Amino acid sequence: MAVFRSGLLVLTTPLASLAPRLAPILTSAARLVNHTLYVHLQPGMSLGGPAQPQSSLVQATFEVLDFITHLYAGADVHRHLDVRVLLTNIGAKSAFLPPLPSSVQNLAHPPEVVLTDFQTLDGSQYNPVKQQLERYATSCYSCCPQLASVLLYPDYGPGELSVESLDVPLPSTIRPASPVARSPKQPVRGYHRGAVGGTFDRLHNAHKVLLSVACILAQEQLVVGVADKDLLKSKLLPELLQPYTERVEHLSEFLVDVKPSLTFDIIPLLDPYGPAGSNPSLEFLVVSEETYRGGMAVNRFRLENGLEELALYQIQLLKDPNHTDNEEDKVSSSTFRQRMLGKLLRPPYKRPELPTQLYVIGLTGISGSGKSSVAQRLKGLGAFVIDSDHLGHRAYAPGGPAYQPVVEAFGADILHKDGIINRKVLGSRVFGNKKQLKILTDIVWPIIAKLAREEMNQAVAEGKRVCVIDAALLLEAGWQNMVHEVWTVVIPETEAIRRIVERDGLSEAAAQSRLQSQMSGQQLVDQSHVVLSTLWEPHVTQCQVEKAWALLQKRISQTP
Repeated sequence: MAVFRSGLLVLTTPLASLAPRLAPILTSAARLVNHTLYVHLQPGMSLGGPAQPQSSLVQATFEVLDFITHLYAGADVHRHLDVRVLLTNIGAKSAFLPPLPSSVQNLAHPPEVVLTDFQTLDGSQYNPVKQQLERYATSCYSCCPQLASVLLYPDYGPGELSVESLDVPLPSTIRPASPVARSPKQPVRGYHRGAVGGTFDRLHNAHKVLLSVACILAQEQLVVGVADKDLLKSKLLPELLQPYTERVEHLSEFLVDVKPSLTFDIIPLLDPYGPAGSNPSLEFLVVSEETYRGGMAVNRFRLENGLEELALYQIQLLKDPNHTDNEEDKVSSSTFRQRMLGKLLRPPYKRPELPTQLYVIGLTGISGSGKSSVAQRLKGLGAFVIDSDHLGHRAYAPGGPAYQPVVEAFGADILHKDGIINRKVLGSRVFGNKKQLKILTDIVWPIIAKLAREEMNQAVAEGKRVCVIDAALLLEAGWQNMVHEVWTVVIPETEAIRRIVERDGLSEAAAQSRLQSQMSGQQLVDQSHVVLSTLWEPHVTQCQVEKAWALLQKRISQTP
């Protein structure tokens, strides 16, 4: 069976009958399409008649919004698919409803195949129906020249569903602020302009629900606030957030795909109110269950500043049935970032100059990150661990390779009475003095690197396959040039300060000063191949390390 990168799914069954069959339809489509699946709703359309069907307006009712939510929730089991429900032919109730476009709509990923749930009488791949389907698809959207077509019925199952199941309405997922009860067939009101906001990291199906509802409500302009800078500090694993420009790029492509007739104003969200708190032309705000209180705060802020309240539309969260104990039970970017821990983020370095029998990991992290505990866990799994602090002590010791050069550079007054280098005195001499610090590191770092290479030879002699260099200053010292992969352990700065204070007896200010003298977690992650975190219980860290180790063993086994 051929598999296509992008496809268009044309759904023709009335929504009430379609909803119970949606899961098998999506499963059938996911077997044929492996990247982008566009969905076009045209309930009631027949592909079996003599006349060529035309795209017609679908009235946006709460049933339609609930169905779109249901579709995105169902699509979440097919994580490889980027599902996009096209909204061009779905219109909210409005006196200024724009006409359906007369031209063909361009799509970011032109479909290579068009699929449909339309049922032929005998369940066959009936050519006239397929020709109608292909003509319909190409009259609406830009498709690949060699467009294939597939009738999914009866692959997604014959009519085995009970009549009762077809009469059950979809659960209500969108709640307008008005206390008036809403019915499924109730038309959704349209507005000129509105807003929606979020972080939109790794755009997922819960984001798509929020954005789709906002796109249906807006008839002219949608302002999209994308959280940035200070608003990101409280996020879980902020070091793994996509950069702002990347998030905006994915967001923009999705929005222009699903409703190109709208004007989109995508702007950085730098405070909790954003443009929704100050833009007098906005009429509505789409929020989630979690951000509803924030929406209420926006309205209070508007009233205090003489602006009219916004109509609030609250979207229920999509549940994630596959979440684990330390993950959120909703579909969320935080969970996606957690699941990145232990996985390879970029290709490993090729290091032909290292011993061929040895695979070297450079393990780093800010002070207090729990790096050394991770090193011990890796040792327990069979790694040979090189402690760079231990190598530093050897280098500084009387008779060590760094002893004489350091004494000559900084004077005999850095010595204890017994001739040992007083590292506290030496540290105070170089702290905050870049010139003095460079003199010291130019002496010590190459020596520690040489000692580390000697330790690697010892690892080979012991028959070890994996060697871990535990080094807080791995990247500052340039030691990434002698490892295959950089692994970084991350922790929120507030937690790192708490741990340093508790472990070393420093003041909070001193702990913060220590962290500021190091590369930040973000700077480390930007150059890392694998990221781990000790934020949770020890058994969670152990599971992360075991996962990273298992994936590493797989990589090593595939290395030529």
